[in-house]
Amino acid sequence: MVKLRILASVVAMSALMAACSGGGSESSETAKTAETAAPAAAPAAAPAPAAAPAVAAGPPAADDVTTLDGTVLASFTGTAAAGKAVFAQCRTCHVTDAGVNKTGPSLNGIIGRKSGSVPGFAYSPANAASGITWTKEKLFQYLEKPQRVIPKTKMIYAGLTDAQKRADLIAYLENPA
Repeated sequence: MVKLRILASVVAMSALMAACSGGGSESSETAKTAETAAPAAAPAAAPAPAAAPAVAAGPPAADDVTTLDGTVLASFTGTAAAGKAVFAQCRTCHVTDAGVNKTGPSLNGIIGRKSGSVPGFAYSPANAASGITWTKEKLFQYLEKPQRVIPKTKMIYAGLTDAQKRADLIAYLENPA
């Protein structure tokens, strides 16, 4: 039983060292040294558990507006004219006309509106239960990568990585004249 523990410890240490050192020959030599240096009669101490891989913490809180790229809306001046051009890619699913839903809900008056609240549109349960109020800052975050902010949303858009274009689009949505 003791030999089995020692062998398991050596294998675990070898794997850990290989992972940390890139798997070079040095870790193999270190493992051999550890194998020959371990006393046969002494029980081996259990190796420290390896750090778990980073797991996504889930969506940001409804009031959290941090972006993946670290930008903040306040650092940009959006223009509605440029945003109208950006909105061209949104027109497939959305309009800014009040009361008109397409594949996506109307975006008329989105600033200050609760997520999942446009009458007559069938939202995903995730969107309806998100608790989000669409501030300009939250839209800035959401437009970067919608599935990050509301996982399981029906919106299949991958996101708009260009922060200036996000700011322009928000300026347009604020005043789509």
